[in-house]
Amino acid sequence: MKNKETLFAGAGDNTRLAHLGHDPMSYHGFVNPPVVHGSTVLFPDCRTMESRDQKYTYGTRGTPTTDALCDALNALEGAAGTVLVPSGLAAISVPFLAFLSAGDHALIVDSVYTPCRHFCNTMLSRLGVEVEYYAPGIGGDIEALIRPNTRLIHTESPASNTFEMQDIRAIADAAHRHDCVVTLDNTWATPLYFRGLDFGVDVIIHATTKYPSGHSDIVMGSVSANAKHWPRLHEATMTLGICGAPDDAYQILRGLRTMGVRMAHHQKSALEIARWLEGRAEVERVLHPALESFPGHALWKRYFKGASGVFSFVLKADGAEQFRAKAHAFLDALAIFGLGYSWGGYESLAVKVNLGDRTIAKAPSEGPVIRLQIGLEDVADLQKDLEAGFAAAAGV
Repeated sequence: MKNKETLFAGAGDNTRLAHLGHDPMSYHGFVNPPVVHGSTVLFPDCRTMESRDQKYTYGTRGTPTTDALCDALNALEGAAGTVLVPSGLAAISVPFLAFLSAGDHALIVDSVYTPCRHFCNTMLSRLGVEVEYYAPGIGGDIEALIRPNTRLIHTESPASNTFEMQDIRAIADAAHRHDCVVTLDNTWATPLYFRGLDFGVDVIIHATTKYPSGHSDIVMGSVSANAKHWPRLHEATMTLGICGAPDDAYQILRGLRTMGVRMAHHQKSALEIARWLEGRAEVERVLHPALESFPGHALWKRYFKGASGVFSFVLKADGAEQFRAKAHAFLDALAIFGLGYSWGGYESLAVKVNLGDRTIAKAPSEGPVIRLQIGLEDVADLQKDLEAGFAAAAGV
């Protein structure tokens, strides 16, 4: 695998995605890795069993199938190691449990993915970890919030639902002056459009449910770490008994082969629709970091190579009493856009986002926030569907 990684080190994204993570000659030339199911692994003798001196020792500690996906993600992220977990939320909770202990202080961006906030406010709090939320635009000023017992700073750029950009390098530099670990949820961009480890992040989190899968049929997460933090992450994962299933790993690996092509299509279509929405009288503003009008656009250009297919817009409403009614009318009129959570699949989705749990990064006050996942459908058809939604909302 090392030779293969070296061979494709300077290749383009789509070439790397087509070849990383598997050596066909290791399995009789088959271009896809085998799906290895198993819990028990046999040893040739007692000495090997006692010393665990062989590559595979038990199903929870990896199989050729899960290793193939981990190898591919390591190469894409530039990571020292990757673990697979059963969901995107587990990809957040596992490193938090790995690097935080009772009495520690954690700084969490206030625009974070909602289930992450719930985990922090419940499980981490019960375990004696003090959680403090900070503004997404804080940048290097986060140093003023770091205490002697601060151990972890969690970032998500762009932010969930409202897409605020964070100055990741400035935050990481401040964190490392105080020996804090920096985690990043990079699900929106994937390693194709942002490689957080190159900018000082220590641990990268992905809901591989999303773009790596690409087909809305797998729930899985991954956590990748740099050399300094990999041993502790790996040890914690083994201690917790958390692992990804080989069938799911195979499906994610298959999705990776087309992720570059899909991401390019998502990006192009989403930007076309976002710019079209900017010109609609029914839209107060569009929340997409690749738009020149977006407040965090300069940070997006500094750090990111591209944008994915998920963004939001603020639907105009005359007073707070109309927010819910207009949003419901708009969404209920859609036919191509499905009403569903998650994103990253081939199909377009829409949802009214709830931002009521935030403490600092408050929700826009002009109207309800509608999040769109732009799938692989034709843009003209999606625009017609959105027009039907606007017509229905206008009747409220």
